[in-house]
Formats: sequence, structure tokens, C-alpha cells
Amino acid sequence: MKIREVNKVGEDLFEVATIEQMKKGYIEEQDQFTCILCEHSIEKGIIYQKNDVLYEAEKFMQHHIQEKHDSVFDYFIQLNKKMTGLTEHQSNLLKAFYEGQSDQEIQKNLEIGSVSTIRQHRFALREKEKQAKTLLTLMALLKEREENPEQFMPIHRTATMVDDRFNITKKEEDEVLQKVFPNGLEGELIRFPKKQKHKIIVLRAIAATLDQAAQYSEKQLNEHISKMYEDYVTIRRYLIEYGFLDRKTDGSAYWVKK
Repeated sequence: MKIREVNKVGEDLFEVATIEQMKKGYIEEQDQFTCILCEHSIEKGIIYQKNDVLYEAEKFMQHHIQEKHDSVFDYFIQLNKKMTGLTEHQSNLLKAFYEGQSDQEIQKNLEIGSVSTIRQHRFALREKEKQAKTLLTLMALLKEREENPEQFMPIHRTATMVDDRFNITKKEEDEVLQKVFPNGLEGELIRFPKKQKHKIIVLRAIAATLDQAAQYSEKQLNEHISKMYEDYVTIRRYLIEYGFLDRKTDGSAYWVKK
């Protein structure tokens, strides 16, 4: 069974990437480039061919982002409010600004009161940017000050609702997994926890055993889950409910949500 390592604090690339790396959409590591948006890796030192065009590794990563995600902006702007901190209205305005629409075009397309209202929104977003920079600075200083900062597990980007259930430390996750997977993640789940926080820990571990790039039929998914836990229907339902998996409306295909 293939298990993706997710139990190391900092595994979530959103947590470790710099602003410049986030803008590019990928991180350069010693032997590879890794996409921050989907964690797809491209090995250095290889020439890649696509549609009769040859690419060196970094250019091929840029091609990957354009082909799979349209652009870094397009990927981030469609993330839910819990990830961006933006209202739907603010997201629509940012998309319009990014597309180069004039204030007059935005006012017409979004049916906003007046052109001056657009300018007020531009100012409000710039203020929000200043606040974000201030918070980033404060958090960086706080981390430098703390001798042994408590290590929290990263929240998966596709979580349907983010609340106190996701305040999970690395120590807490290790303890829960050790209890319910006494033989490791390749063994059986001896019980599905009742506590919501513990459910999330177990569901994340199960989602990590799935091929991140594959689509599963319902039968294939059931077979995969049943190797770990008898009640695969409950696990499958919770994986979707908590935003770990997505599926076609007719249930003909399931995949890890990104």
C-alpha cells in the first residue's frame, strides 16, 4: 500500500514556502522542483518533451502550472474563504483587477454602484495587504522568540469547514494514530474514533494512502478502504464530507481533492 508522508510538521508546502515561491507556484529543492499547488515534482537534470517541444526542468514545471492550474493566481483565487480571508465580492474584484479591467468595466460587469465605489474597494484591499504583512512580521518574530513552539499539523486546503477541530498538534496526532493503527498505517484501523478531532486525524491518514493523482471507481475505493476498516461506507462518506475526497455526481469516480 502506497503511503504518502503527511505526518511531518511542515509537510504542507503552504507552510514552508516564501512569498516569492508562492508567486512562482513551485519550490526549488536539491534534486527537483515541486509544485506548491499540487505537490507534483519534476526531477532536475532531465530534458522533458511535450508536444514536440523540449523543456529543461524548471521550464517544464512552469508549463505544468499553466497546463494544470491555468496560473498561480487562478489557483489561489478559487480557494475557499478560510484559506484566502476574502469575501466572494472581494475575490470577484481581484479577478477583475488581475484581468486588467478598467474601473468602468468592473462597475458595469459586477453591477457595482459607481466607479468611486471601485476605487474605495481598491483602497480597502491595499489596507488588507498592509495588515497581512504586519501579521506575517509579528508571527515571524513570535516564532523566533519561542524556544519550543507547539507544532500544529497543517490544515488540508480543501477542508469544508475550519474550526477548533483542526487545532491538532503533532504529538496529539501521533498518539491517536498509534492507538487506532497499532500496527502502523499499513495495518488495520481497530476503531473509528467518536471525537471529531480524532476523526480528522484518521481520515487524513487514510487519504494519504490513496494515489494523489488517480481516479478510483467506487468499487476500487471501497476495496482500498476495506483493507483498513470494515465499514468502508462510513469512511468514504466522511472523506467526502470533510473535504479529503471529491467525486462525480453519479458516483462513477472518486479522487483526492486538491
